Amino acid sequence: MYHRIEGSEYRRIFIVGDIHGCYKKLMDALDRVQFERATDLVVSVGDLADRGSQNLECYELLNAYWFRAVRGNHEQMAIDVLAGGEFDTWIANGGRWFFSLEEGKKHQAEQLIKLAEKLPLVIEVNTDSGKYVIAHADYPSDEYVYGKPVSEQLVVWNRKRLNAAMKGESNEITGADKFIFGHTPLVKPSLFKNQLYIDTGAVFGNTLTLIQIQ
Repeated sequence: MYHRIEGSEYRRIFIVGDIHGCYKKLMDALDRVQFERATDLVVSVGDLADRGSQNLECYELLNAYWFRAVRGNHEQMAIDVLAGGEFDTWIANGGRWFFSLEEGKKHQAEQLIKLAEKLPLVIEVNTDSGKYVIAHADYPSDEYVYGKPVSEQLVVWNRKRLNAAMKGESNEITGADKFIFGHTPLVKPSLFKNQLYIDTGAVFGNTLTLIQIQ
């Protein structure tokens, strides 16, 4: 469930919001910051594919040495379908692209989705400026501890914390300096206490958010 990254191994580290098949937007954002694959790292908050048009290209990022990701609810829907689950929910949420692939591409997609099954749900990044914790939707506890058992379902789906924060009811999560989440499209990156939400709806024509933490 957990994975730890030591910032000292990289020159710069960036966190990217929900990509949702917008591969070109990611490449353009990396070009703007003069991203160097040999020395820099991108960490994704999950939801690599669905709804956009470049879904295979986004899943192929899982093989890139300069790219890490946590598992999002869209990866989870795909994993569940390949494991024999119902496909209606995935199709309703942008997964139709998978079913329209020709056989060779579909096999490729299946292999990549199996890689996604091995993604951690929580990534801790230790930098000179502090400890960052990245998860898709939420860290469902008020105290972060590396390796602590938490609900996988809530990590990839929960919106209760954000909904409460948007009503003015927010609390810090202890145990790390900042928590970075995606999952819920917002007009702009939004910070509540020490929780930063960076899904800015790139697939709906908005900006793909890329932030530098080191």
